[in-house]
Amino acid sequence: MSAVREAPLIVSVQGAADIVLLRRHLPGCEVREITTLASAHPGLASQAQALVLRSGHQLDSKRLTHWPRLRHVIRAGSGLDGIDVQALADRGVAVHRNPEPAADAVAEWALAALLALARRIPYGHAALLQGQHAKQQCLAPPVNRMRVAIWGAGPVGRACAKALTPHVGEIAFAARRSLPAALPARPGSELPAWAEAHVVALPLIEENKGGFGTEFLGAARERCPLLLCVGRLGTLDVPACLDALAGGGLGGLALDPVEEADLPLWPQDRTTGSLNLIVTPHIGAQRHDVRAHLDLWVATTAAALLNSAARRAR
Repeated sequence: MSAVREAPLIVSVQGAADIVLLRRHLPGCEVREITTLASAHPGLASQAQALVLRSGHQLDSKRLTHWPRLRHVIRAGSGLDGIDVQALADRGVAVHRNPEPAADAVAEWALAALLALARRIPYGHAALLQGQHAKQQCLAPPVNRMRVAIWGAGPVGRACAKALTPHVGEIAFAARRSLPAALPARPGSELPAWAEAHVVALPLIEENKGGFGTEFLGAARERCPLLLCVGRLGTLDVPACLDALAGGGLGGLALDPVEEADLPLWPQDRTTGSLNLIVTPHIGAQRHDVRAHLDLWVATTAAALLNSAARRAR
């Protein structure tokens, strides 16, 4: 009598996939959902063959030891920060990601944030909530004359350029060797003195960590620019940026990729007054069509991977 094979197990972090859709596409697999990697039951982690992740979760070499049978990590998005890709490769774990579908939605957020900051809408709103009528303080230059620097030319950076170009005066990417020749570019060292707005769409690799901090803010201070982060929050020195915003070194600040672990952004015992500030809980890709596309991609990708593994095991 042949041994009964156990069903392949796929584990998804809450919010990374549509569990109902996963189960529909993987009828021969066990599908489980967890809140965080740290809270995963040891028995569950030790048996999982596939793991679906979203941003804000850490899968480093130490935590990976708790997932000995893991063969696939599926990331419904672009960022790989928090995922030790080299440790996964050393263990023979394949990483599957899909960075394209969310780019246009993130760019839509960037356009909305740029227009709001440029017209000082968050500042006026904050002042009114504090009982102040700050009409004169909301006088603003025309957006269609603004020069915008884009840092990062991946799918999100390019989508931001496409979305912003019809509305601003000029756009330039920070020059890098990998930058396609067709994209307008200027040396990064020139951009702080050139641009009235900066869109940061960089990955959180070592060279980018905290890159938009004291030195950048000092170089850009004369422009008093708008600063928008649509990549990873760790590319900014957030306390330095908030100080610059409160002190007049920044004209506006918009931060989207804020995770629960990043809170609180501002010390509770510090009074800030009215600020031209937008902070959102990483909602750039939170659009119905994007979520539907990515949920389907996760389900079909997982089905292809685990069904293939099951056929090889027979």
